[in-house]
Amino acid sequence: MADESNSTGGGNNTNTNTSSSSSSPRTSVVSFMLSDKVAASLWITRIMTLHFTIFFFIPIFGGNYYSFYHRALLSNAATSALRLYQRLPNFQLNRVYFGQLIMEDSCHYLLYSLIFLNSYPITMVLAPLFLFALLHACAYTKAVLNILNMNSLQFVLNLITKLETQQVNMLRFIACNEIFLMPGIVLMIFFAKASLFLLFIYYRFLTMRYSSRRNPYCRTLFTEMRMVVEVLCSKPQCPSFMRNLCQKSIGVISRLAPQVYS
Repeated sequence: MADESNSTGGGNNTNTNTSSSSSSPRTSVVSFMLSDKVAASLWITRIMTLHFTIFFFIPIFGGNYYSFYHRALLSNAATSALRLYQRLPNFQLNRVYFGQLIMEDSCHYLLYSLIFLNSYPITMVLAPLFLFALLHACAYTKAVLNILNMNSLQFVLNLITKLETQQVNMLRFIACNEIFLMPGIVLMIFFAKASLFLLFIYYRFLTMRYSSRRNPYCRTLFTEMRMVVEVLCSKPQCPSFMRNLCQKSIGVISRLAPQVYS
């Protein structure tokens, strides 16, 4: 009986050790997420943005695509609000604090989500949100996968690495999307799909992106497009009416562009 009880006890210890070793990666992930709850919440809201945007882009999954559009905007608004809290945790009711708030990119995209929340669904609106969520979720996802140490998901780590190498191209595409969304809104006004109020509010958002200190790609693309148009207009093959139209358009856009202070 003594030998039998000892062997049984040894088996239980082995099972306990096996179960604890198998659950330790999950426990480590939970501990990792609880160590920085804001970062974990940001990861969750970004995953939600990706989920709702994919369901909006690919309607074969069923459901109301209007609902997915609004949920994607709301989850991005939650991400922006959390990011603002992370960047400016101490709220102050003064002009200096609100000046710092307006300079934050997260504030820009919080406004972006709110101004399109009640508008007609526009596919171009969700493209920057999807790419930002995908780009910023990569680092946290990589950390979680490294803790889990799952060799079967090595292809996911390789995919994340490839996405990170395309960061500059993705940011340039986002800036280009933001710029061309302005004429898109103008066209939607003619088709009674948008209001003049949306146009003015989006113009304010675009000036914020142009003045951004952390993300200069919108300003860079405006400069590059202006140089390309000027080169094309300088060619003899360009008709005079087209040259005049382009030059006047460049003048108007330049006057509307805000001053950028270093």
